[in-house]
Formats: sequence, structure tokens, C-alpha cells
Amino acid sequence: MSGAVIFDPLLPWPVLWGVAALAVGVTGLALWRGLSGWALRGLAAAVLLAALANPALQSEQRTPLSDIVVVVVDESASQRLSDRADQTAAALARIEAQVAALPNTELRVVRLGDGADNAGTELMTALAQALAEQPRARLAGAILLTDGQLHDIERAPDVPAPLHALLTGHDRDWDRRLIVKNAPAFGILGEELVLTLRIEDQGAVPPGLGGETELTITVDGGAPRVFEVPVDVDLELPVTLSHGGMNVIQFELAAAEGELTDRNNAAVVQINGVRDRLRVLLVSGEPHPGERTWRNLLKSDSAVDLVHFTILRPPEKQDGVPVTELSLIAFPTRELFLEKIEEFDLIVFDRYKRRGILPMLYLDNVRSYVENGGAMLIAAGPDFASADSLYRSPLSEILPAEPTARVLEEGFRPEITDLGQRHPVTEGLREEAGGDWGRWFRLVELEAQGGQVVMQGPGDRPLLVLDRVGEGRVALLASDHAWLWDRGFEGGGPQLELLRRLAHWMMKEPELEEEALRAEAEGQTITVTRRSLEDAPREVEITAPDGSVSVLPLEEVSPGRFVGRHEGGEIGLYRLREGEREAVVALGPSAPREFEETIASGAALAPVVAATRGGVLALEDGAVRLRQVREGRVAAGRGWIGLTPRGAYVTADITITPLAPAWLFLLLAAGLSLGGWLREGRR
Repeated sequence: MSGAVIFDPLLPWPVLWGVAALAVGVTGLALWRGLSGWALRGLAAAVLLAALANPALQSEQRTPLSDIVVVVVDESASQRLSDRADQTAAALARIEAQVAALPNTELRVVRLGDGADNAGTELMTALAQALAEQPRARLAGAILLTDGQLHDIERAPDVPAPLHALLTGHDRDWDRRLIVKNAPAFGILGEELVLTLRIEDQGAVPPGLGGETELTITVDGGAPRVFEVPVDVDLELPVTLSHGGMNVIQFELAAAEGELTDRNNAAVVQINGVRDRLRVLLVSGEPHPGERTWRNLLKSDSAVDLVHFTILRPPEKQDGVPVTELSLIAFPTRELFLEKIEEFDLIVFDRYKRRGILPMLYLDNVRSYVENGGAMLIAAGPDFASADSLYRSPLSEILPAEPTARVLEEGFRPEITDLGQRHPVTEGLREEAGGDWGRWFRLVELEAQGGQVVMQGPGDRPLLVLDRVGEGRVALLASDHAWLWDRGFEGGGPQLELLRRLAHWMMKEPELEEEALRAEAEGQTITVTRRSLEDAPREVEITAPDGSVSVLPLEEVSPGRFVGRHEGGEIGLYRLREGEREAVVALGPSAPREFEETIASGAALAPVVAATRGGVLALEDGAVRLRQVREGRVAAGRGWIGLTPRGAYVTADITITPLAPAWLFLLLAAGLSLGGWLREGRR
């Protein structure tokens, strides 16, 4: 119960103040003239003014409200390191017991996990949301149970009571992490890139563990290589991309004894390899309708540097024209096939036959070029079935099919073989082109000696044969009528797409590998794609960042393409294995934001806590006691933190009683006025 005098004036306050000024003036005039009743007249005016102010006594029936203490419990990934979870649970239990012992005090507990999309620990966001749900007038204090590693300090709210931070962890804690400071998103094949790495030790590093450590580097899931590298030094790592498409480079540190976690000991860098220019050597044995088609197709791509030679004047041609009158240039055979052959990415022989222009030594050099990683495409004409065929040269050792010396001159529609339906060069080619293809009218009969027959002609005869030779690749097209598709004969066909895929397959683009295991991450979903020429059930073994292993069955969505999707449970590096093939993929960064800084520290929270006169205490220093302190006083000390009682209440009932009835004010004013008049009359 509490009471107070309130006023509900019968006239506006400005009018009352005017009347009061007039009364003071009249009373002062009476005093100046020496009237003996001036005091009684002044009192009468005061009583009338009080009556006009209408005073009343207000009584409130109040119900006290309890104070509220908010505790935000950090349960992010870094809080699960070492014994921090046990420290947190024990501290929360003590706080609950002490708050329960305080009079008229309630506890609100808010639990915080990892932020979405690798946002880290959003401790201040959780605190702001918790405070928004509580009346500010009842807040006695807020306590954070955390390791002090947060990622939203800029969102710190205005706390109207003491804020405290109780830190988990130990002074002896230490950790080693791998940092990728600089990594380009793409690079040009054959050009050197520089990655910048740093291995950094944090916390109380034990003696003898600094200096150097082992760094394992794996490229595209291949054989790992181990290096001894220094710690706390920026490392510049030169890298040359070996193939186009995505190049995955994995770095991993050897786990050190006693470090908090090895989750930040690995990193994955994905660099998209692009070719600056594709250098192609096109050698046409003689002019023919398809020659210009080949040239136009290759020249239409701005990324292709084309060197094209056509044999217009073979050595056996003797027409008596003086050499000085010829406008042709000499075929630089030695320069192209001996000195600069390694500079070409692809060599195309278009209806070329042995005519003495390229000695056997040069053709043998082409064979070596392919075996060492080069690529060769032969578009065969009738001469391929003759005695002057390129097959009758050292190139026969790398060609996947042998001519039978028979040439079919009849109309046929190229077909994709059953194997070709699964091969990425010809997979879905008919569906993409749409409708029926136009006919070709010439086929050099071949007997496949190896490789993969992906297209066929009449009588299931090989039309397009692909093969891997050593480190290189070979394609043999047994017809010189592909140009009919380019001309749109009988509707044409997908010549441009076929040649594009052929070139990219020979350039070893990962997207066109017939045997490949790839994985892509989007959000928390991993999409696994397995390409294979074999028709058999497929399943992939997936190893999660925490070491758990699961098996993902793959579904054949199209011939040769098996796909499966896996929902990743946590951010980090996932390893995939299917038979002898391996792949890696990262959900978010390899080391989540939670593990970038793992040593417990109150440095980030100190300014926010100090602004409320709170404290930052380490739980390993002993149990923390709760005290009640007055508002504005220091609220933390050695081994204790303070809460400010708020004394909040809710008004249950209000009673208003006039101080006196109106007739009493009038009677009193009249009596005082009469007394003043009578006193003045005696004089």
C-alpha cells in the first residue's frame, strides 16, 4: 500500500496561476497600506485556490514482481571441445541453485547453437532476443556461459543491468590451425599460381612442439605428398594446374599431441583451370568440301589458335611451273613436327596420306607426342584404306582400328552405339540435336583393335573410335563426310557439338571423363555424380568431418551417369570413395568459422561487459558466487558477480479520496475573510 496527494483542478492551471498572482498582489497591497487583517485575507485566498486545485489522496494497492536473471548458454561447436561442456553444465547448475535461493528472483535460460550458414557463434543476437522478451524494469542481470569466441559483437544490445561472462576453457589450452590466406578462384593451365598458407599456433604451446610440422598435399584425390614446413610463417606455394575444369587441392596438417581440435588442420582449395588458348594444328592432305568446314569450326572459337596447312602441291606433281612463280609457302615440317610439336594441344589429320612430305621420323615423333600426353584426331578419307594410309606408318602403334582396304560408297545415317550411349562424348547427342540426322555417303571400313567404338555406320561398322594411349588420347573418324551435317543436308546433324566434345575429351576436361567421381555442394546438400561405361549398381562411401562413415546408393539417371544426394550434418570436409576412385568436397569452409579461433578469451566481450559494471571470470578459477548490489555500484569482484534488485511491481487497485469537501473549503475561506474584516473594524 502506498499513497500520494494528487490534484484535479476545476480550472485550467494557467487560470489558477493567474488567480494566485492576483491574490498575492491584493495581499501585498493590504500589507503595504497597513491593514491589520492582511494575513487572514491572504489565508482565505489560499484556501479558495486550494479548493479550485481540487486536491485528493490517491492510495495504490501494489503487487511486487520478481526480478529476472537471464543466462545465455553457448552450446556452439567450439564449446564441445575438451571439457567445456562439463564446465558449462556445472556452472549452470550452480547458478540455478543460487538464483533459487534469492528472494523474489526468477531465472531464464537461453541455449545457443551454431549459426546458420557458417555464421559462427551469434551470442549477442541471442542475448538481444532474450532481453527483448523480458520487461527491462525487472532485469536484475544477465550471465553468459561461453568460451568468449563470438562473431556478432557489433550486435551487442543495451543491457539495463549488470552483464557478466563466465569463461570455459583452461590456461593450458593450445591449438594449431591451417589458414589459406590467398587462393585464386581460377587459373590458366600451364601458368604458375601462388597460394599463400600459414600454420599458426595459438594459446599455451607446449615446449618443443613449435618450429616445424608435417603438411600433406593431395591434388584431385591422388597420391598424397608430405612436406616439413615451418610454423607461424607465411608459406608461398607455387601451383601449376594440370587440367581444365575444377582442380581440388587438399592440405592437411598432422595432428599434434594435446591440441584442442584437428578440425582446423585441413583446408580444400578449388581452382577452376581454364586454357588461355587452345593451339590446334590442322593438316589437310588435299582440298575437299570438308576442309573449309573444319577450318570454319575451329576459327569460330576465339579461344583457339589454329595453324592450318593444306597440301596443294604434292611432290609427285610435275607441271613445269617455275618455283619462283608459285605463291605458296613451304610447309615448315621440321619446325612443326620436331621443334614445336609440344606446343600444340591437338593435331588433326584431315584426309592426309603419306606423300613423302612428312618423313617416318616426323610421324614417329607424333606418336611419341601422343604417348606423352598429346592428342590426335584423324578424319579419314578414301586414302586411309590405300597403301599410302597413315596406318602404314609409326602411327599404327597408337591407332585403335585398322583399315580393311574397303571403302563403302553408300548412304547411311550415323548411329550411336550402346557404349556410345554411356560415353560422355556422344551421350544424349541425338536428344540434344533433335530429330533424325542427315545421311553420310562414305565410310572407310575398319576393324577395331581396341579403344571404344561410340558411333557406327552400316552393318554396325565402326565410325568413331576413341582410345587412350599412354598419357595421351586418340580419336579416329572413319569418314570425311561430316561436312554434310554442317551444310544442313537432309536436316544436318550435331557436327559442332560432336567436335566440341571430342576436343574437350582429348583435352582431358573432367566433365567429359568417362570414368569419374565428382561431388558438388550446395547449402548442406552434396550431389554425387559417378560416370562409368560399366552397367552395374553403384554406391559411394562418404566419410564425414567427424569421422563417421555412411554409404550412399547412386541411381542411374541416364546411361552411364549415376547420381545421389547426401544431406551433410555439419560443415567441414567430406571424403568420398567408390572402388579406387576418390573425391573430396567441402560444405562451407574446410574448417568452420567456429574453429578459426578456439582458445577461450574474454577480450571481445570485455568492453560490453565493462559498460554495465559487470565482470569476466574464468570458471577454472573456482565456483562463482552471486551477490545482490545496489544499482550503479561495481557488480563483480574476485570470485563473485552481482545482481541488481529492481523492486518492480504491478498496481492492483487505486483509491482516490478528496482531502476535504467543497463546502468545508468555502466555510473556512468565509471564516478567514470575516475574521480579517472584524479585526480591521476594531481599529
